[in-house]
Amino acid sequence: MVHEYRDRIYIRKDIMLKLSEYGELNQSKLMSYCGLNNVKHKEILDDMVKKELIVRFEEAWGNKTIIKYKVSEKGRGILREILDPYEALFPRREDA
Repeated sequence: MVHEYRDRIYIRKDIMLKLSEYGELNQSKLMSYCGLNNVKHKEILDDMVKKELIVRFEEAWGNKTIIKYKVSEKGRGILREILDPYEALFPRREDA
């Protein structure tokens, strides 16, 4: 089995793309859809919230509180103006 390292820039892009695709996702679904580890990659989510690329909010669900995320307008702009052109210039390697 080949484990491929994914640059942090692509992880950020994948997070924003999934959130754009679904509108909003709870933390575990977001991490699962992006193929990320909750513990190992939580710092990336926190950093993206701090930089206002994504929005973190809480939603009551019965007696529990669910953490959800969605892309901010700033994040959509960064995705369109920076990350998409970056991947066009430096595509991910497909050979494994």
